Amino acid sequence: MRQIVLDTETTGLEWKKGNRVVEIGCVELQERRPTGRTYQCYINPQREFEPGAQEVTGLTLEFLADKPLFAAVADEFLAFIDGAELVIHNAAFDVGFLDAELARLGDGYGRIRDRARVQDSLELARQRYPGQRNSLDALCKRLGVDNAHRQLHGALLDAQLLAEVYLALTAGQSEIGFAAPTPEQARADAAALPTAPLGPRPRVVVPEHELALHRARMAAIRERAGSCVWDVLEAPLSLEAEPA
Repeated sequence: MRQIVLDTETTGLEWKKGNRVVEIGCVELQERRPTGRTYQCYINPQREFEPGAQEVTGLTLEFLADKPLFAAVADEFLAFIDGAELVIHNAAFDVGFLDAELARLGDGYGRIRDRARVQDSLELARQRYPGQRNSLDALCKRLGVDNAHRQLHGALLDAQLLAEVYLALTAGQSEIGFAAPTPEQARADAAALPTAPLGPRPRVVVPEHELALHRARMAAIRERAGSCVWDVLEAPLSLEAEPA
């Protein structure tokens, strides 16, 4: 699956007030692996920044004065994201701004969701960490993503950080080919195993410290992936601790 992790920088917080996009940054993932392909462009917004917005990005109108208008980069940008799944933190913000820019170009350009699926990483984070701060900086800290070099907001830098955060946030058994089987699948797999003549079964005794490690590992998988293959087996093996 092709995914594009995307971020924008803007002149203010609301596109409905006429604020514009000043930077777009994208990072491409293929089957959850960075391909090395990125897309980044600065855009002349043809308007002033709102108070505070300029300090967040460090961009100035003087710097953006010779940059292309959105109309000049629209086709190249849309070709980069076309058919992909977009991963965006607080997607309503970025998609709203991009749709507003496309609307200025005419009906023929449509909307972002006409060209790409959208996954909101902020919603994923809120599901994983309800009641906690889920800003990009907070998630970097929580998930061990190094963002020490992020002194200002930049679309490409933030997209690169978000790509790392997203991969850590969604890492789990189903993402690496270990999707949990249904009970029916588990029974079918068991029935397909070769049988051997019945005989005395060895008694497996697990030392208490190994049993504790096993339980801790299963708990970590449940917390990270939301489920564990062990839990769906109809009759899991029982582990008997070795007497102290």
